[in-house]
Amino acid sequence: MEFVCYAHWEQLPKSAASLFSQAACDSLFFSRPWFENLLMTTPADRQSLLLACVVEDGRVLGLLPLEMRDSRHWYGLTNLYASLYTLLLAEHRQREVIGCLARGLSNLSFASLRLDPVAADDGKLEGLQQAMESLGIACHRRFRFYNWIHRAQGQSFEDYMAARPARVRNSIARKARKLAREHGYRIQVFTDSGLQKAMSDYYAVHDRSWKASEQYRDFIDGLVSALAEQGWLRLGILYVGETPVAAQLWFVVHGKASIFKLAHDEQWKRYSPGSILIRHLMEQVIDHDRVEEIDFLTGNDAYKQDWMSERRERWTLYCIRSPEPERGIGRLLKWLNR
Repeated sequence: MEFVCYAHWEQLPKSAASLFSQAACDSLFFSRPWFENLLMTTPADRQSLLLACVVEDGRVLGLLPLEMRDSRHWYGLTNLYASLYTLLLAEHRQREVIGCLARGLSNLSFASLRLDPVAADDGKLEGLQQAMESLGIACHRRFRFYNWIHRAQGQSFEDYMAARPARVRNSIARKARKLAREHGYRIQVFTDSGLQKAMSDYYAVHDRSWKASEQYRDFIDGLVSALAEQGWLRLGILYVGETPVAAQLWFVVHGKASIFKLAHDEQWKRYSPGSILIRHLMEQVIDHDRVEEIDFLTGNDAYKQDWMSERRERWTLYCIRSPEPERGIGRLLKWLNR
């Protein structure tokens, strides 16, 4: 068992595929399509890639994808769209693999390592933190954001909606009737075909919404294309006539639905087209996709509590190297306050 670093994605042994397949069962953000699209469409100013691995007999047993934004400060390989990050591990000998990884990392030249966003109960990263601390590297966690989810537990969409607040159910039903009566509407869910037109309609809605213009369209387009190939895409658009007025990007990966992007045309907000579309997609993923979990990803917005039933926490894990404890703490505090 040895610690190996790769500077290019293509250098990863083929055996890493099993790690990605296993990790994708836990989250879209651990899947191979996610990382490959991130690297393919990343801004030009992204710095050096570092794939920190533990390898034995050509088999990759552990992988921590990192980027070196400068020679001293390293980060987990993520971007602003990532809602979760972790260490990818094979199922067996995890403690041994984590120890090898920590020893290898401790011999590298970083001054600080920042991994986020991470789950509060991520046992793999907790093990890495303990191993790093045993090697004299100071570690600290800081709250990042809340994450709302709903566990379906085999319920039907009808049961799910019955458990939503009455004001939500009544408001959506009333607005849907009003929109249908005054203008008429239809909803289309795209999965693997018609995506060029669908994405054009998605951006048209986004540009007329309250949100800032999408800065990373290449990333979004690449992600939609990659996940559609896997059968993971659920792109819902609500049309009035031929005009798209609400659009949402959802992904369904191994029994988990992720609500990735929401937008609606501000001129139509009196009809709550976004809520009408959420209800439709909830029915899609609960009754047809039979998901076990629905994840609203990032943020503590009040409306998310109406749709979800459980709140989790996401954190940042900092690892700071310093042979002088007082100096190390000062550096950490300075970094946290940036």
